[in-house]
Amino acid sequence: MLIAPSLLSADFSRLGEEVAALEQAGADWVHFDVMDGHFVPPITMGPRTVEHCRHYAKLPFDVHLMIENPERQIDAFRDAGANTVSIHVEATRHIHRVLESIRQAGMRPGVCLNPGSPLVLVEPVLKDADLLVMMCVNPGWGGQKFIDGSAERIKAARALRDRFNPKLDIEVDGGVNAHTGRQAIQSGATVLVAGSFVFSHPQGAKAAIQELR
Repeated sequence: MLIAPSLLSADFSRLGEEVAALEQAGADWVHFDVMDGHFVPPITMGPRTVEHCRHYAKLPFDVHLMIENPERQIDAFRDAGANTVSIHVEATRHIHRVLESIRQAGMRPGVCLNPGSPLVLVEPVLKDADLLVMMCVNPGWGGQKFIDGSAERIKAARALRDRFNPKLDIEVDGGVNAHTGRQAIQSGATVLVAGSFVFSHPQGAKAAIQELR
C-alpha cells in the first residue's frame, strides 16, 4: 500500500515546506490536484507549482489532471518534474493517444474515472495505463464524504485489473480517512490519496500517515 497525500488541503502559501514535511512524515508520493475551472469548477495549480515544489523533495510526484484537453499539458508537466500523470477518460476524445504520449514523455500514465461513470469506459485502456484512479467523490473540492457504494466499485475495478493488467496500481481518491481507507484497501486498492485527513489531523501529517498504514 502506498500513501499519496493531496496538496489540495495544504497551506498554499507554503507549499514547498508542506511537500518537504510530507517526505519527512513518511509519505510515498505527493499528489497534485490540477484543476482548470472548466472540467471542474475550481482553479488550483499548474506546472509551475509542480516545478517549484520539486526543489523541496525527491518523492515521486503524482499529478492528477482534472482539465479539458489534457494532451496540451503533458510536456509541461514532464518538464516540471512529474513522475505520474493521470487524465480523466471523460476529458479527452483520444484516451489511447494521450496515455501513450505520457509514457513516451517518460512518465507513468494513469487513467481516472469519475464516480458516476461506468467502469466499462476504462476497460479498453487498462493495458495502456500504470495507474487507475477511482474517484470516490465528485472531483473539484477537498473534504468531501466518501460516496456510498465506492467500495463495490473498487472491488469491480480490482477484478478488471486482475484480468487485464495485474501490474496496474488502483488509486483511491476522495473521502479517504482511517475507516474508508481500510475499506478501500480491503476492496483491492493499492494507493490511497488523502488530503484533509492528513493536513487536518490533530497530531500532524506523520501521525495521519501512520494511522492510515
